[in-house]
Amino acid sequence: MPRHTFSVLVENKSGVLARVSALFSRRGFNIESLAVGPTENPELSRMTIVADAEAAPLEQITKQLNKLIEVIKIVELDGDAAVQRELLLVKVRAPMTDRSQVLQTAELFRARVIDVNTDTVTLEATGTPDKLQALLAVLTPLGIKEMAQSGTVALARGPRAMSGAGTLRPVERSA
Repeated sequence: MPRHTFSVLVENKSGVLARVSALFSRRGFNIESLAVGPTENPELSRMTIVADAEAAPLEQITKQLNKLIEVIKIVELDGDAAVQRELLLVKVRAPMTDRSQVLQTAELFRARVIDVNTDTVTLEATGTPDKLQALLAVLTPLGIKEMAQSGTVALARGPRAMSGAGTLRPVERSA
């Protein structure tokens, strides 16, 4: 199934995440990645949703999302028309005999060393999902002890802003 990335601008209110994700689950779609965070406007949040689905059923979800009062705008971000990144924290087995290999790998992938102890090195890497998978493939033979990976965050390329003036309806403040 094709992979689709959506940027969804929503009101920053409790329960919005649950309502949006419920639409996907009711239709039987697995959300591969979900990241939510504040925008330049504290009254709004941006959800970046990555899902595998055929175009026709996904169009149905988009229409239903647009019916939710808290949803301001939905944009599907094509691969080349968007900047997409993920964050990876990975703790790798790194006794002194293997440590130089771990550090060289980190340098090659432009990962930062954020913690070192006698047995492990913890790296922080950001990049496309493909880059992070490549890093993990190189580190796996060395022994990954633990890892955490964020969901995809994405913005459209170019000067147009999803939340630019004139494109949003006003958001009412709660009393």
